Amino acid sequence: MQLNRIFSRLAAGLVLLAAVPLAQPAAAQTLKMVAHSDLKVLDPIWTTAFITRNHGYMVYDVLFARDEQMRVQPQMIDKYTLSADRMTYTFTLRDGLEWHDGQPVTAEDCVASIKRWAARDALGQQMMASVGEMKPVDAKTFTIVLKEPFGLVIEALAKPSSNVPFMMPKRVAETDPFKQIDDYTGSGPFIFKKDEWKPGEKVVYVKNTKYKPRPEAPSMLAGGKVVKVDRLEWIAISDPMTAVNALINGEIDLIEAPVPDLFPLLKADKNIAMFGWNALGSQIIMRLNHLHPPFNNQKARQAAMYAIAQEDFLKAQVGDPEIYRVCNAPLVCGSAYEKSYGNLLIKPDFEKARQLLKESGYDGTPVVMMQATDLLSANQLPPVGKQALEKAGFKVDLQALDWQTVVSRRAKKEPPAQGGWNIFYTTTVTVDADNPASNSFASGACDKAWFGWPCDPEMEKLRAAYARETDPAKQKELAMAVQDRIMDQGTYIVIGQYKAFGAYRKERVSGWLAGPVPVMWNVQKK
Repeated sequence: MQLNRIFSRLAAGLVLLAAVPLAQPAAAQTLKMVAHSDLKVLDPIWTTAFITRNHGYMVYDVLFARDEQMRVQPQMIDKYTLSADRMTYTFTLRDGLEWHDGQPVTAEDCVASIKRWAARDALGQQMMASVGEMKPVDAKTFTIVLKEPFGLVIEALAKPSSNVPFMMPKRVAETDPFKQIDDYTGSGPFIFKKDEWKPGEKVVYVKNTKYKPRPEAPSMLAGGKVVKVDRLEWIAISDPMTAVNALINGEIDLIEAPVPDLFPLLKADKNIAMFGWNALGSQIIMRLNHLHPPFNNQKARQAAMYAIAQEDFLKAQVGDPEIYRVCNAPLVCGSAYEKSYGNLLIKPDFEKARQLLKESGYDGTPVVMMQATDLLSANQLPPVGKQALEKAGFKVDLQALDWQTVVSRRAKKEPPAQGGWNIFYTTTVTVDADNPASNSFASGACDKAWFGWPCDPEMEKLRAAYARETDPAKQKELAMAVQDRIMDQGTYIVIGQYKAFGAYRKERVSGWLAGPVPVMWNVQKK
């Protein structure tokens, strides 16, 4: 088999050389990488799954983006103004912006896109609650007029991770935000090749030759998005060892997030370089479904919290203590709002957990815990969670699924017995979790809240007050109150923090930009 592959490749190369003797081999312009999971859902507004977000950054563009200093910079926007009373924003698009079908990007497209994004995003919902009117002025200009002060308009439009306010054509953006789109036309630096998409096998993107990058140098998610390869293939390899062997053998060029257990093997190969693209780190959480028993009861949620020892989870999932960090601060350790909660989530108290569970009236019905077996950032967490919760008195039905099935199932509000769920695990980049406004997990907006649907009017009052407040000291007071509320109500359970590393063949690949998202513009195939 190996000889056959070698002869086949040799024959193909000879044919190419004979036909076009001076041409560079096509493979030199094709970057092959293994992403952290398989892509099955293509709507980055409908889901917050990181694999779909990464797809979004390939295909779509944004109005604003953050640079490596975390400063907000214009992206699709050429210029904007804010009125003297700070209530009216006027935005003008850059020249030369086109959709992949050749049509110009218009202000109408952007207004429709912002509305669809805001219907699903916690920060977007807060912003729109303060918006009186948003409308196009002409083909390239639109305004946002506030009805009450809201100091985070530009920050909201520059939100760097799930959910990202990606711009889409008006016809696409008018899709019900709670239904998936079926038209994947973007204006971003890559074009999605739907005809070559094979779920479970590969995803293909090609360079958008009509894309007009900004003139500035690339800086994290901002600046010029210059694509330096003709074609990018995400190869689906669910087994971590198989993916690492493919990289070592030169069959692929890059792995987005190899598992830490295999770092020594990668570091031992002189042709492989490790890259800490997400130096800002990510936060891991356990999400509870507030709609159905037992976690519609506050004491049952608290019981789960008292059963948790973060380091057990982090050892299982991340392994290397130099990469992970035990942290029970909902708004992230290392942030301006870091706050410790003693031993809660650090050292379990099973006696307290069992007492709270008894007081909750738990009837012994097994809780459905979803395990995304192919999600390398969270697939080892559920068995640890099952063991901890069972020690507290819960019965746990651990269900092994692929990540995209989890992504689809977690959107279901039906009871667990009818295809719903009780628990799943996920991660978010810390820049999305370090303040009350952008932290989607903290939302208590009932049916508009993030999956799990906490319904907490007091939380929404606190988050809205934070978004309107301009005094940093008062903002911090409100942020601390939000964290207290999260821990008291069991809004979600913090499992800790870790940093993400990728691996690539250093003789082939250069230009990978650091940031909270593994972006592929500026990456060059040598």
